[in-house]
Amino acid sequence: MPPLVSPAGGVPEPEGPVSSPASPTARGKVARPGPVRRLYDWTLSWADRPGGPWALFVISFAESSFFPIPPDVLIMALAMGRPKRALRFAAIATVGSVLGGVAGYFIGHFLFEQIGRPILEFYGAGATFDHVGELYRQNLVVALGTAGFTPVPYKVFTIAGGAFAVPLLPFIIVSAVSRAARFFMVAGLIRYFGPSIKTFIDRYFNLLSIVFVVLLVGGFAVVKLFLK
Repeated sequence: MPPLVSPAGGVPEPEGPVSSPASPTARGKVARPGPVRRLYDWTLSWADRPGGPWALFVISFAESSFFPIPPDVLIMALAMGRPKRALRFAAIATVGSVLGGVAGYFIGHFLFEQIGRPILEFYGAGATFDHVGELYRQNLVVALGTAGFTPVPYKVFTIAGGAFAVPLLPFIIVSAVSRAARFFMVAGLIRYFGPSIKTFIDRYFNLLSIVFVVLLVGGFAVVKLFLK
């Protein structure tokens, strides 16, 4: 199966080794892929294995706090193999991601110095963490609602949610809506248009994300207007 392009909110698709005249590849030896590439390939390998849905749940859970590969790549691979189950895969990813988000929240709230900060430093997300904290202070719902559609890894939002003492119940509710919207959008397109839509998702996911965010923020504005 060819590599899938990772949508926004996760790591970019890992690149393969680049050959040069003096490189081992040029001399007939295959360079060993980097660790992210190996994790990416390992994630995709579950699409052809019996435990694929379980792996999707575990990866979705782990990605919300520390794992670098977003579950979208496995959702797409599973859905293209079994389009009629695409929405089921999206539901599995949503549940796993939200539960993982709660775990990330508790890491940020209770174990920030021991675990949360090292995770952020590993991803070079210290400045981004501060920015997310400011977003939470400005508008919790909009910050979390758009978290699944920004280039910022979701794990930064979950750890920051705990570190900045965001109310837990709204955190869970809005996270569930945001993550479900993302995963069901990807799975739904494959379910109703088939594997041929993959190229469209790869190319226009960022545009779809922007449209969703605009509609979401506009919806919040309308609700707030009617509640006055």
